[in-house]
Amino acid sequence: MLRRTIKLGDYLDEAVYGANDGIITTFAVISSATGATLGGEAIIILGLANLIADGFSMGASSFLSIRTAEDVQRLTSFWKNRNSDALSRSLTTFGAFVLAGSIPLIPFISASAAGHEFIISAFAAGIAFFFVGGSRTIVTKRGFFISGLEMFIVGGVAAILAYSIGYVIHSSIV
Repeated sequence: MLRRTIKLGDYLDEAVYGANDGIITTFAVISSATGATLGGEAIIILGLANLIADGFSMGASSFLSIRTAEDVQRLTSFWKNRNSDALSRSLTTFGAFVLAGSIPLIPFISASAAGHEFIISAFAAGIAFFFVGGSRTIVTKRGFFISGLEMFIVGGVAAILAYSIGYVIHSSIV
């Protein structure tokens, strides 16, 4: 029983992080759609697309994060306590989320993208995924291209999932 409890404890931080993010992002989507007076169909499409794509992204991003941490450990031959400064780690996560998450939103806010917002947003997001992924090489010493490509693929799959869910649900309702 103790072994099982310890094993479950190994994943508790990820479960809390994933659950919290899932609740927050899903409710944010619902709240913003409601505030914009979008109908129930839009809320369902956005909510389900968020659950699938963000859930995939969280899991895959966790994998990439752990893999990066393992590379750091391997390359530096020591391991600092990951929980040594929870506030700094959480502020880093928040700052990175807001900064990077703003990139695909900018074309929708900018008046100069009229009619091409989604294409510009997708292009900007793809570039951001690639460079954020590639930036891991500063510490890991893995190849920039491969590291960038990994994150580009994770982001691309999440985007395809979200778009597909929206398309399929809309097609089946209309």
